[in-house]
Amino acid sequence: MNNVLIVEDHALIRFGLKTAFENNRFIGEIFEAINGEDAVDIVKKHKIDVAIMDLGLPVMNGIETSKELKKINKNIKIIVLTSHNSETEVIDSIRAGASAYCSKDISPERLSDIIISVIDGALWFDAKVSDIIIKTLTTEKRKENPDFIKNYNLTEREVEVLKYICDGLNNGEISKILDVSVNTIKVHVSSIIQKLEVEDRTQVVVKAFKNLFV
Repeated sequence: MNNVLIVEDHALIRFGLKTAFENNRFIGEIFEAINGEDAVDIVKKHKIDVAIMDLGLPVMNGIETSKELKKINKNIKIIVLTSHNSETEVIDSIRAGASAYCSKDISPERLSDIIISVIDGALWFDAKVSDIIIKTLTTEKRKENPDFIKNYNLTEREVEVLKYICDGLNNGEISKILDVSVNTIKVHVSSIIQKLEVEDRTQVVVKAFKNLFV
């Protein structure tokens, strides 16, 4: 059972989320916070596994709150649930430790599925923000973390392909640089996705920037 904290200043949304989660057999206690300071206090006092985080919070916004929660409990999973899709907020949320970024029009059933997958270590990002993530993160300078390569058992070629993915290149462009067929690159990309335990290229980029590059 996993304890969930709903961080949301609108009572109706908190009520709707709590009602949706109450019969989920994977969810234990459900806590509520109306602002960032309340969320910090709750996480200090209770074992919280997942925080559902609004960004437009009073007192302390959702990004600042996420950073504070991660300081208290580095293992807490942050799921951003927002109507905001600005480039700054998306990227800042990822940097603050968010494992998922969801639009508020998501169905309760889908959100419950995302909670379960995030608890298991997955990443999930709304399709509306995928282009923002790729565009921004692939332009950043990076320093390689060798432990990540070792932990995920990536081959030298897979690391090479991964770096090109993180440079924003598609399979055709990578195949030309490495002088191999597109099908060969597809095999490497599939292997990378499987080894990193993610679902798509966007999640590959996010996980790499969270772990491979420091």
